[in-house]
Amino acid sequence: MDALIPRPRLRVAPGAVHVPGWLDLDAQRRLVTACRAWATGPVPIRRTRLPNGGVMSVRTVCVGWHWKPYTYTRTADDVNGARVAAFPHWMVDLGRRALVAAYEDERAGDGYTPDTALINFYDAAAKLGMHQDKDERSGAPVVSLTVGDSCVFRFGNTETRTKPYTDLELASGDLFVFGGASRYAFHGVPRILPGTGDPATGLTAGRLNVTMRVTGLTDPP
Repeated sequence: MDALIPRPRLRVAPGAVHVPGWLDLDAQRRLVTACRAWATGPVPIRRTRLPNGGVMSVRTVCVGWHWKPYTYTRTADDVNGARVAAFPHWMVDLGRRALVAAYEDERAGDGYTPDTALINFYDAAAKLGMHQDKDERSGAPVVSLTVGDSCVFRFGNTETRTKPYTDLELASGDLFVFGGASRYAFHGVPRILPGTGDPATGLTAGRLNVTMRVTGLTDPP
């Protein structure tokens, strides 16, 4: 019954907007297909090792630039030394359309040129602690897309990992954008809701999350 009731778009904080069901089923399938290809190389998906020796429970693969805590490089020197897959132009277009949809402004995507994406896969036990996306040199918005199982997404403030924060459910096809005053807000995923995804997306279990960013970086001469 809940699926028959449209979920309203929500402005969580200034610059932070949740748009439910933005990706249709075909678009979700295409995204799953692309992410599967990236997960097999040239740099394979892996659990990222943190500087303190811990290992993240989510599995990650990158395109455009390779992220390792807490820097970006073109080659994955902490994995296999290969250069990451190029950032495709169709994802630039997707990011621009996402900003238009989130901010309800036809000019919102003008000039937005994401050059990296972190693709995170969450199994039923995976979670992500509260953190800021601040390794980029650009303050351009982050575009986040969900496919597969729903999750509890916790969106906080720019000053602390603790309250105040808002918990909301991100479901398959949902768009979440945060920029402006909320660009450096702490956020995390305390819980996955197993079995809530639609196998018709091509993902039979788990949550796929794609976050597009503008690094503000250029290759060294």
